[in-house]
Amino acid sequence: MVLSDFSGPEDGQRPQRDTQTDDPFRVIPIWSYQPVSATLAIAATVSVSVVIPARNEAANLPHVFASLPSWVDEIIVVDGHSVDDTVAVTRELCSRARVIAQTGRGKGDALQAGFNAATGDIIVSMDADGSTDGAEIIQFVGALLTGADFAKGSRFSGSGGSEDITPIRRYGNRVLGMLVNRMFRTQFTDLCYGYNAFWARHLGALRIDCTGFEVETLMNIRAAKAGLRIQEIPSIERPRLHGESNLNAIGDGWRILRLIAQEKFSWLGRRLLAAPPRPVSAAQPATPQAAKMSGEGA
Repeated sequence: MVLSDFSGPEDGQRPQRDTQTDDPFRVIPIWSYQPVSATLAIAATVSVSVVIPARNEAANLPHVFASLPSWVDEIIVVDGHSVDDTVAVTRELCSRARVIAQTGRGKGDALQAGFNAATGDIIVSMDADGSTDGAEIIQFVGALLTGADFAKGSRFSGSGGSEDITPIRRYGNRVLGMLVNRMFRTQFTDLCYGYNAFWARHLGALRIDCTGFEVETLMNIRAAKAGLRIQEIPSIERPRLHGESNLNAIGDGWRILRLIAQEKFSWLGRRLLAAPPRPVSAAQPATPQAAKMSGEGA
């Protein structure tokens, strides 16, 4: 339950009509709530889990943990075979975080492991490179509490923006987004961004079964196909703080294109999956349509 502009007892409680007075609008508190801002609270029965896939992000995690709201109930860091101090930094700086060792490979595989391990009613996914701001989580959670089933971050909607995306990746995102909007009758402004949130009860509808950076596109398409109420949340993408991205514009862009075809035309998707992209030589530059967008700032 959401309470706006509340001014009840300090411990916060859910209001109920008081039938012992002549005033039908007077309320008495009976259930506790958890304040998340000056004008928003969550019923104590609603819990929030944040899932953060991380691979060699030890230098970035201090910033990420510092940005997370104190009211988040569960933090899950999925370690993707890191060779740096990712696990040690997590345990030192965020003792309440659960560290899950990824058994497979790829961002999609990591998110699937984290989502399956999450116990919260609401699940939020964000990146470990410092590009997504934990302070924005309240906007995603607020959208879900006020009626949305799936809240997807967008760098190109309203007050959103990106300080990191390259021109070719921006163009590729736009082309792929237009393709999805036409095929699935959606109105997405940002197809490949890793900041998303949803009610855990809809995890089955998303059916995450891909392993790579195309996972955000998969989640968006399947949320739309399942008829979920989707709300875009303007988000500011910051530059990666340390290290290098694992993105591959051509290879990951091709994976997204195959995924789109597979979701729309299963027979065509299977055929494309069996046909790897031709290598790109110096004399044959990559096409913008193959550019890869992902949750780490695609």
